[in-house]
Amino acid sequence: MPSGIDTIAEAFARARADGRRAALMPYLMGGFPDLETSRAIGLAYAEAGADLIELGVPFSDPLADGPVIHAAGTTALRAGATLPGVLGVARAIAERVPVVLMCYANPIFVRGLERFVDALTVAGVSGLIVPDLPLEEATDVRTACRRRGLALVPLVAPTTPAERLVRIGAGASGFLYTVSVTGTTGERAGVDGGMGDIIARAAAHTSVPVAVGFGISTPEQAAAAAAAGADGVIVGSRLVRAAGEAEDPPAAVAELLRGFAAALSESALS
Repeated sequence: MPSGIDTIAEAFARARADGRRAALMPYLMGGFPDLETSRAIGLAYAEAGADLIELGVPFSDPLADGPVIHAAGTTALRAGATLPGVLGVARAIAERVPVVLMCYANPIFVRGLERFVDALTVAGVSGLIVPDLPLEEATDVRTACRRRGLALVPLVAPTTPAERLVRIGAGASGFLYTVSVTGTTGERAGVDGGMGDIIARAAAHTSVPVAVGFGISTPEQAAAAAAAGADGVIVGSRLVRAAGEAEDPPAAVAELLRGFAAALSESALS
């Protein structure tokens, strides 16, 4: 049985083989607007062309998240979302497409590191993102993930110093989450003209794929990120907002995601 790290690598390779300029990686807030609907949204992502899915665990103090995702997490918590419930969502989605869990450090250490990563393995999760886990404190989590074949995906930002980028890139597994802007998640009117430099800088310091996130909210922006050299494009707030506004969230996000998939297709260049 392939490890989570292998599963993620295969997803990036399959995206390329299928004629996609970059892997399409939508974000889903687990438990938003409720657990059952979030499961249906994840399956709709898979049907609409997702190559990997980033599944968020709702948390009361999400430091990296902008207002849309923060509000979605608050709604999920009020609706009774728990870590076991979100992992149940992950289990259902992982039968169709690889899942990378995005979880803040507090729920991990409250549960216990070994118990937490064991639960991820049982749920079929392929990797883990911990946005508030600094490099200097990541050794134990990285070791626990590696023992189980899980990818620990680090983040780098435009402001990450060169020496630190070298260390983060060397330890990355699965992919390197490259933040395209300074600030939190959220929709933005345009893609920074310096994105190519940000991607190239990240790629020069790692052997894993580079995925760009934060601020990608239109198919045109996704295509621009792929053209700038991104191996993967992460779309979050736009999809979460659509899920919150629609009468039929799975159908609404599927329609949106198909637009992103079309923009990332090699045929879109012809």
